[in-house]
Amino acid sequence: MVERVQDVQVGAIILAPGYEVYQAEQAEEYGWGRFPNVVTALQFERLLSASGPTYGHVQRPSDGRVPRKIAFLQCVGSRDQTHDYCSAICCMYATKEAIMAVEHEPNTQVTIFMMDMRAFSKGYEEYYRRAQERYGIRYVRSRISFVREDPRTHNLILRYVSESASQRISDREEGDSPFATRNSPIVEEEFDLVVLSVGMEIAEGVRELGRRLGVELDEHGFCRTLPFQPLQTSRPGIFAVGPFREPKDIPESVVEASGAAAAAGAIVAPARWTCTREVAYPPERDVSAEEPRIGVFVCHCGSNIGGFLDVPAVAEYAASLPGVVHAEHNLYTCSQDSIQHITEKTRELGLNRVVVASCTPLTHESLFQDSIRQAGLNPGMFQMANIRNQCSWVHSNDWEAATEKAKDLVRMAVAKALRLEPLHKTEVPVQKAVLVIGGGVAGMTAALTLADQGFPVHLVERAERLGGNLWNIGTLVDWETGGLVNWETGKLVNWGEVVQESVNQSTNPPVHQSTNLVWRDPQEFLRRLIKQVESHPQITVHLRSEFLESSGFVGNFTSRLRGPDGESEVRHGATIVATGGVEYRGPEYGYGTDPRIVTQQEFEARLAAGDDLPDSVVMILCVGPAERYCSRICCTTAIKNALALKRLNPDAQITVLYRDIRTYGFKERLYREARRQGVVFVRYDFDRKPQVEVSGSRLGEPETSNPEPETQLKITVWESGLGAELVLHPDLLVLSMPVVPPEGADELATRLKVPVDLDGFFLEAHVKLRPVDFSSDGVFMAGMAHYPKFLDETIAQAQAAAARAMTIVSRDVLEVGGVVAQVDAEKCVGCLTCVRICPYDVPQIRADFSGVGGIVGAAYIEPAQCHGCGICVAECPAKAIQLL
Repeated sequence: MVERVQDVQVGAIILAPGYEVYQAEQAEEYGWGRFPNVVTALQFERLLSASGPTYGHVQRPSDGRVPRKIAFLQCVGSRDQTHDYCSAICCMYATKEAIMAVEHEPNTQVTIFMMDMRAFSKGYEEYYRRAQERYGIRYVRSRISFVREDPRTHNLILRYVSESASQRISDREEGDSPFATRNSPIVEEEFDLVVLSVGMEIAEGVRELGRRLGVELDEHGFCRTLPFQPLQTSRPGIFAVGPFREPKDIPESVVEASGAAAAAGAIVAPARWTCTREVAYPPERDVSAEEPRIGVFVCHCGSNIGGFLDVPAVAEYAASLPGVVHAEHNLYTCSQDSIQHITEKTRELGLNRVVVASCTPLTHESLFQDSIRQAGLNPGMFQMANIRNQCSWVHSNDWEAATEKAKDLVRMAVAKALRLEPLHKTEVPVQKAVLVIGGGVAGMTAALTLADQGFPVHLVERAERLGGNLWNIGTLVDWETGGLVNWETGKLVNWGEVVQESVNQSTNPPVHQSTNLVWRDPQEFLRRLIKQVESHPQITVHLRSEFLESSGFVGNFTSRLRGPDGESEVRHGATIVATGGVEYRGPEYGYGTDPRIVTQQEFEARLAAGDDLPDSVVMILCVGPAERYCSRICCTTAIKNALALKRLNPDAQITVLYRDIRTYGFKERLYREARRQGVVFVRYDFDRKPQVEVSGSRLGEPETSNPEPETQLKITVWESGLGAELVLHPDLLVLSMPVVPPEGADELATRLKVPVDLDGFFLEAHVKLRPVDFSSDGVFMAGMAHYPKFLDETIAQAQAAAARAMTIVSRDVLEVGGVVAQVDAEKCVGCLTCVRICPYDVPQIRADFSGVGGIVGAAYIEPAQCHGCGICVAECPAKAIQLL
């Protein structure tokens, strides 16, 4: 390719240059580059891939032998002396790779050596538990200091302290060596393969890009963004997303990308549609008079399908089916080359129907339909067989059965393809307004993002004022290095100026001068945000109002609200749900029985008031529902409040009882600072939780506002490192209660006809591809309604939800239709089967339709809402519904 220099005129820039993995050779103690069987996680990922050097079969580089014992070493290039941050992704990608290794070779034993398991995102805790319970993954809390190699076998030898060693240490006889006990706590274990879970770094080329663009970077090369504007760099009009801003995983990166698109869109909004070009398709072929000529393309999906069934045999079987003139199998049918190949084969062979046997049509059907449209074929002449979700995933332990079922699925798809007819869509006008449910930071940010680009917004809040949960947060703390940004002016200032300015103004300094902690007041930000929302001409605020119901379809919704002045209707093209979350208040650890047992939110209010500050505090993390899922923000909130108390009372004794400290990304710096300031962290096991007592009284008695002076709080916890119980008598016990959905969330989900997960949070359509979308078109989510998250994450997700809503309301018309169910009213008996069975709640009984025999009322299915799944067609006892 010839290098070319080109000038491009743009209104905004989004920086998404990504990251590079830590160069493992720098960690010389682990032997990467010297020992052949020490590999990085990225190399191991390639070994697991069907397109990798070993075609998905895990082999040792030294001799090609299948490794039976694999060790993952965590935090290589993270959380060390040169990297004061957590790379956020390593724990979960190691768990994923460990599971894949066991799926490839069920007899493989995998051990992950870690400090903390940071399964902090939605569904991660459940995934972590499944790795242990279903796949037998062993997690050992130990950081390996070095790796040795047996030169004869090239096996790797690891030396570590056993987790059960603490009990044995306590039994050590006097005079014994610290490394020699009756059952030595020091364990040496051999492994066939060692995988280094390398962290994230910013490449030198990316740092140079940042310098050329004049945006502020931190000492590690990550792009610094403005407080309360998490995607805005120090230079107006330039936005940063993904790991370039801070280490993060795919769903968060996708969310930030959409959010940055919305922020950039506000700048270039006046030019909307002026630079767009429509895709030019060839004229559509009329195939109505042709005999069926079907092409079948079977996908290996790497090893997702090909590792569990005989894909070539399925393709060979497909070639024998009636109407099939071409059948083949591809490694990845959805790759760009394969998509182009399908288009070319459709033209070359004159195919008039195409069947792809691969994964789910939910994510890939439109891609394949577009490929045949490029060849002049109507998209309706495409059929898909889901041999991944419905076959290889559910029959992963039975090769023969999976292969036979795949053949059946392909045969069914071909039989349906023989009867396919062209589909045509119709256009419907779009309502330009957006309904936002929830007036917290997420709802207000989404509303402002939309309104600033000219779209009317109805903002519904059931409370008497806007602001939501942020009213309960008194302070925010960040760790800053180098230059700082004044969030009010957006200008860069240096460290000394910030300290001096705070002193000159005779206010509480925002900086603890002995550290790099920066304390910010979110209340000022909140008041400004509310003022912007309430004064915006495009935003109609409905306070003390409740969402009752919604009808219609994407682009054309009608919703009914109930407020102080009665009921009203609003018409809108999209809906954003931002109903937030609340702090759980349960009876665990005696909460509600003694005024000295409080939640983190209550403790924060006490710190803000500055009265009656305790001299000793014990905090217990992972309380109540947090034993089931990680509430994401609790660890950092506890550390923030601990640092806040230390700021006000430097001599305070603070002990944090935890299962895992999950201060991911740059929040790791706060954890390090808390330890530096003397906060003590004690880990407890799930099966040996702390015990709380009040001496002189029992927990569970009615709460008294003035406990007897002689009563004490007594917290007993097993300290595994010492092999002994610790007994603590704090002035205050602070419980890190998790975030839970607010009251009425389930009812709201029912009214909106959208799903929630097992913990009551709203369920996205796809965790990576559509992280802010519901499965119902035109409805989106943001903030804690989706899952617990920090303020910057909430703001970014709100911007992302607004961007997704704008893909609808920015258009004048939407295409609807395609494969949809249609009711023959004259056959309908009004039995309600379709109404009950539809997963999208689309069918309804219309009184203005006449059913069989002229009875009043028959089923009606709105084409714009129908997803074409066909369940109602199969279930209708009167055979009154068809897919057309």
